[in-house]
Amino acid sequence: MEILAELHPRIVHFPVVLFILYFFLEAFGVLLKKNYLSKSAYIILIAGIVTAVAAVLTGNQAHEAAKMILKEKNNLLNGMIEQHEQNATITLWYFCAVLILRTYLIIKKKFENNWKYIFIPLGLAGCYLIYITGIHGGELVFKYGIGTQLFGK
Repeated sequence: MEILAELHPRIVHFPVVLFILYFFLEAFGVLLKKNYLSKSAYIILIAGIVTAVAAVLTGNQAHEAAKMILKEKNNLLNGMIEQHEQNATITLWYFCAVLILRTYLIIKKKFENNWKYIFIPLGLAGCYLIYITGIHGGELVFKYGIGTQLFGK
């Protein structure tokens, strides 16, 4: 399963980009009253969630691989990895909740009302969650070398 761990740095950028793109498409679709942008936002949100699931799964495998190297000798790094993992999981569930709410409003034909405006701050809050998750992940990679060839030595 180490192959999944090696895929994490490559996969993780997809949900980041897709969720940020979702926010912009959603905001512009609502503010400019362009239905095709709102529909595109919905599709991008689904794609973001699918790729986020892949990022979380590969991240879990990367965490297991890192645990073998750390062998409980560095509680600071283990704690940082767990914080990053928790942030990523919260971000994934947050966007799942946004998708569920949006789908419910579409099915009930209420998305076209004023409800659609709530997705702008929801998307912005999601971008903040991505930012926090990325800060922790970036620190693990660039400050401590986790996931790089330097870490295994």
